[in-house]
Amino acid sequence: FLEDCGTYFPEVKNHPDKYLQKCPETVKKWLKQLKSAGKILLLITSSHSDYCRLLCEHILGNDFEEYFDIVITNALKPGFFSHTPNQRPFRTLENDEEQEALLSLDKPGWYSQGNAIQLYELLKKMTGKLDPKVVYFGDSMHSDIFPAHHYSNWETVFILEELLGDKVTMPAEAESEPLEKKGKYEGDQLQTPYFVSKQWGSFFVDRLPGLENAEETLVRTWSCKCISTYSTIAIPSLEAIADLPLDYRFTRFSANSSATAGYYPSPPRALLPNEEAVTMK
Repeated sequence: FLEDCGTYFPEVKNHPDKYLQKCPETVKKWLKQLKSAGKILLLITSSHSDYCRLLCEHILGNDFEEYFDIVITNALKPGFFSHTPNQRPFRTLENDEEQEALLSLDKPGWYSQGNAIQLYELLKKMTGKLDPKVVYFGDSMHSDIFPAHHYSNWETVFILEELLGDKVTMPAEAESEPLEKKGKYEGDQLQTPYFVSKQWGSFFVDRLPGLENAEETLVRTWSCKCISTYSTIAIPSLEAIADLPLDYRFTRFSANSSATAGYYPSPPRALLPNEEAVTMK
């Protein structure tokens, strides 16, 4: 990015509108509400600071830093969660250039690299709590959801774009909620189910042919199993929850509930029929 080399970075620099979507006003309002409610907002990205700045200024606006208390770039996820402070210390930035390593993280601000252990110590100091709760939003099972859950024991919200093309009716229990408790997620629906690949089939379910005249068997894919194992909830986008009250209580994935419980606003259609007969692969 700094050297302006290759085909990708110069193209995005020169034509950001062609490749980047503006953040919806509902999401920006939601971020401000969270901060006004006393929540500490973090932005953790593996992108370098100069590239992050370009993206955020275009997506959120020139005042994007006001949305976050802590910004961490070049986080090198998933190592950010699995490495120790000695292996991956935080570094300060000066004109987007990384400076010397820090022995500890003492105050909010913009940092590079780092690790979840020292970040959590800072969150303890900022909140005054021994066990502050962290909810981490991410769109990568490998870099975000699994490591944040496995190494840091954070709550995880999986932003799963495969849910975008599958619209089903809300469950009856959700329909009984008062109107003010509902979101107004009305995304454009794709012509064909977004979670179905012409080559690989459904993202959520495999169909195994039966022997002789036996009926085919439905099994959840490995990816589907990971969603319910490592995510607290899964949503199609931030827009899906931006209009909900901050105290809205989501139904979580858990070993004691249905494997579809954590999908909001509703489970993928492929998982709904004969749910009891669908087994884990």
